[in-house]
Amino acid sequence: MMLSLRVLILAALTLVAQSAAPQGTGSLHIKVALVDGEQKAMPIPRHVLLISDNPASAPPRRVITALDGTADVTLRPGNYTVESDQPVALQGKSYEWMQIIDIVAGRTMVLELTMNNAQVGTATASTATVASAVESDPSLLLMPWNDSVFGLWTPTAHASGFLVDASGLIVTNQRAVGTATTVEVQLTPAVKVTGAVLATNAERDVALVRVDPQAVASVRPVDMKCGQPAAKPVVEGQEIYAIAAPLRQHKGMTPGVVLRVGPRAIDSDFRLAIGGAGGPVFTGDGALLGITSVVDEKDTTARGDLKIIRAEHACEVVATAQKVKDVAPPDASHLPVEPTRPFPPDAIKEIVQRRAGSLNPYQMASADFDIGFITPVLVYGAQYQAEQASKRDRNDRGRRPEDAAPALLRPQMDFANWSEYVADVPPVLMIRVTPKFEEGFWTKVARGAAQTQGMAIPAIKRFKSGFGRLRAFCGEAEVTPIHPFKLEQNVSDTNTVVEGLYVFDPGALGPECASVKLTLYSVKEPDKADTRVVDPKLIQQIWSDFAPYRGSQ
Repeated sequence: MMLSLRVLILAALTLVAQSAAPQGTGSLHIKVALVDGEQKAMPIPRHVLLISDNPASAPPRRVITALDGTADVTLRPGNYTVESDQPVALQGKSYEWMQIIDIVAGRTMVLELTMNNAQVGTATASTATVASAVESDPSLLLMPWNDSVFGLWTPTAHASGFLVDASGLIVTNQRAVGTATTVEVQLTPAVKVTGAVLATNAERDVALVRVDPQAVASVRPVDMKCGQPAAKPVVEGQEIYAIAAPLRQHKGMTPGVVLRVGPRAIDSDFRLAIGGAGGPVFTGDGALLGITSVVDEKDTTARGDLKIIRAEHACEVVATAQKVKDVAPPDASHLPVEPTRPFPPDAIKEIVQRRAGSLNPYQMASADFDIGFITPVLVYGAQYQAEQASKRDRNDRGRRPEDAAPALLRPQMDFANWSEYVADVPPVLMIRVTPKFEEGFWTKVARGAAQTQGMAIPAIKRFKSGFGRLRAFCGEAEVTPIHPFKLEQNVSDTNTVVEGLYVFDPGALGPECASVKLTLYSVKEPDKADTRVVDPKLIQQIWSDFAPYRGSQ
C-alpha cells in the first residue's frame, strides 16, 4: 500500500525558512498532530517515521516524535520521502502519512503531518496489533493538561501550579508560596499576571492562588473530583505521571513509579527539575492523583523521594477558598516577562576572554546598602574564571571546583535560593542590594573600655537593616521589574540576612533615560525612601555589555 502511495500522493507541505543550519546541510522540523473529539489539536508522541532519499541510496533513517509530537533531523540537500512506519489508531480510524520534500542547504524546512494530508482508514483488529493506539498512551492522554499547568514566581522561590476552577483558582505547594500574599503566574512564555494567595495550609502543604478568570478563560481546569467517591486504590509499583513547569525550562510530563503509599502522602521516584514541584500527578488512565511536593529537609525519615499530596487532602483546602471566590480577582494586566532569546554564547565568551581586570558587579552605594549591577557578561565571567581556576588546581591539589574559585568571585557566584536561576546566565540586568555592616553603639563603648585596660577587641559588626524593596526610574517613569527577588543568606545558625535581587529587561535602564534613579527602602524604616542617581558612565558600561545581545536580533 505504501509503495502505491509514493506514486499517487504528493501532499501539501508547509515550508518555512528559519535560522541557518551548518554549511552543506539542511534541517527538517516535523510536527505530527491530529484533532480529537473536542476539535482540539492533539500532538502525536512516539510516532515512528522513516526518511529515505530519492533515489534510495541507503536504508531509511528512523526517527521518533517526542512527547510534543515533533522531531528534528539534519539532512544533506536533496529530495526525500517521509513516511509512517506504522499507522496511528485514534477513535476507530487509522492515520498514516507519506510526504515528499526537498531539503535545501542552510535552511530549516517544516513538515506538518495532520488529518488534511493523512491516508485515513478504518482501525481493524489486525491494524490495532501494529498501530500506535493513541487513546491508551498516557503521554498523549495527559497532553491536554499541559496548558493547565503554570509556572509560579514568588520573591524567594519558583514552583508549578495548575488550574482547578474556571474562577481562576490555582493549586500549588504551601512551601513554595511561603508567607507571600501575591505571586507572579506565568501562563505562557509571553504572558504573566498577578495571582493573589487565597489560602494556605502548612500541614497539608497546599496553597491556593487566584488569577483573573479572564486570563485563563481558554484553559481547561483539572477536575479534582472533590466530594466524589475515591478512585481505584493506588498500589506500590504503579506507574504515575507528573506535569511540571520547572525553572526556566519548558513544561513537560515526567513518568514515575509509586514507592510507598501513606495515609496523607505518597512517595514516588520522580526527579523533577528545579522549581518543578507543585504540579499535578495523574495515573495512567488520566485520573488526578495529587500534587508534587518538595521533600522536607528537616524530616529525618525522608529519603529524597518526591512526595505526592493526595488530591482529596487538597480538596479540603479548596473548599475553604470557595467562600472567597466572590471577592474581586487581582488585576489581569500583563507583567513584564523574561526575554526568550538567549545571549549569543560565542559573543559573551569572546567578551570575557578579552576583558582585563575585575569581573565583579558594577558598584554604587546608599546609606544602608551596597548596590551591584550584574550583566550576563559578569555572570558568565565569574563562571569562566572559576572553571579555569578549577582546571589549574583540581588535579594537583585535590580541591573541589567551588574551592578553586578565587575568593573575590565567591560573593558574585553565591545567589542563595536563586543560584540556579543566575547560573543559567539569563539575558537580563540584575540589581543586587546588600545591607551594609555596622558596629553597634554599645559594642563601640565596650571596645573602648577594654582598650583603656590594655585589651584589644576586634570590631563586632552586624547588618544595619534588612532589604525591604527597590524602585527604579528611567527619567521620571518607574520601571517595573521582571522579578522582584529576595535572597535569603544564612549568616549564622540563628541569623538570616535578606538581600534584594531585582531583574530587569536588558533595555529598561539605558542611555536614553534622562537619568536612572534607584529608591531603596529597608525593613527597619519601610516608609523612608533613599533615592540615588546612577552614574551615567555605569549605565553606559551596562549598555555596552548588552551590545552583542541587541545586535543578534
